[in-house]
Amino acid sequence: MAYSTGIMKFRVTILNRTAAQDGRFGLDSAGIEFTPAKTVWAEVTWAKGKAAMNAGALDVYGVVMVRMRYNTIVNERSRILYDGKTYQIIGETFHADRQANTIQFHAQQIVKDQQ
Repeated sequence: MAYSTGIMKFRVTILNRTAAQDGRFGLDSAGIEFTPAKTVWAEVTWAKGKAAMNAGALDVYGVVMVRMRYNTIVNERSRILYDGKTYQIIGETFHADRQANTIQFHAQQIVKDQQ
């Protein structure tokens, strides 16, 4: 059973890896880049409780749970852009069900050092 339209209140942009770059020290050593693939409607809530802790959330407030309709663009290695912040999908929590038309996962905020 698909998620109802009423719960999908937020726009999230799915970021996918570009082709792997072969650097001086091997594959991806030159850095990994992500490009926007698609923007979709989704439900985003803060992950709470034991499930969030089991998913590896050291700071529970830095982890969100995302629900969206099924698509073939997002995968375990994708990232999402939501509310001006970038989140990395926690692979063990990714669950896509084509028949139910649903995708659900936890994602942890990526904090980049500014230099």
